[in-house]
Amino acid sequence: MRILLYRSDGNTAPWADDFARHLPGAECVTWSEGDKPPPCDYAVVWAPPEAMLRELAEVKAVFLMGAGADAILKHGSALPAHVPLVRLGDAGMGVQMGEYVVHAVLRHYRRFDQYEDQAAVGEWRALVTHDRATFTVGVMGAGALGRRVLDCLRPFGFPLQAWSRSEKDIDGVRCFAGNEGLDAFLRSTRVVVCMLPLTDTTANILNRANLGKLPHGAYVINVARGAHVSEPDLLAYIRSGHIAGATLDVFRNEPLPRQHPFWDEPRITITPHISALTLRDESVRQIAGKIGQLERGEPVADVINRELGY
Repeated sequence: MRILLYRSDGNTAPWADDFARHLPGAECVTWSEGDKPPPCDYAVVWAPPEAMLRELAEVKAVFLMGAGADAILKHGSALPAHVPLVRLGDAGMGVQMGEYVVHAVLRHYRRFDQYEDQAAVGEWRALVTHDRATFTVGVMGAGALGRRVLDCLRPFGFPLQAWSRSEKDIDGVRCFAGNEGLDAFLRSTRVVVCMLPLTDTTANILNRANLGKLPHGAYVINVARGAHVSEPDLLAYIRSGHIAGATLDVFRNEPLPRQHPFWDEPRITITPHISALTLRDESVRQIAGKIGQLERGEPVADVINRELGY
């Protein structure tokens, strides 16, 4: 068996070492611009260029080194339609996202962000706590990772709700779906957590109109993709006071340019796309297991629907 490995950062050697342990006997090869790859059974990639995809018509499947598919689907039909695209399932990302979101929610709920500002100027003053009963946390995206985050939030007793493209039924969570449910979801959400896949229908979803539907003093957390948020609109709402602040892990341009106004807004907390780092060994173990299923003629989970974008 031959596996083609590609990462935009070129760091494929550790992945090859892990595949050697989890799929003994498999040969891993790499691809560089201008290369004609040897015949391969599978490809394992992250953010591949279009030129590479055109060379993969004969592979049995293409596996992604992450949960998001936008970096490959943006190339449209460059990858032959008959080749299955398979994303990672959880692979250790869910618990990391849960930790990140819970920290951001509790930091705002307990007003630690404001206490940090007070401490910087030597101010000793207790602040009125938020009302837990009305501190509704709404998660946009109710897939595996979104549900994991909701599970992590449950012990804290906040009202929980979720919005997704299609109807969901999640115990203890008020669920909204489709365009008809978005307004009601936003108007009743105190902290909105974006965990949506990036598709044509979700790009720029947190724009001026939708951000304006959030209650006064709402808070925004984005751990999905930067293109979900209209950055100028979010900044304007924070400066006006309609939105209290934001914790952002993803941005339209990464690394976030030093001249970006987000850096100078104290009510925006910035992290460098670290809410859920890829755990390589767990990812390789999962991909190796799915390759084994395909070799035995069994169905595999997490095959991407190209029309839906996830």
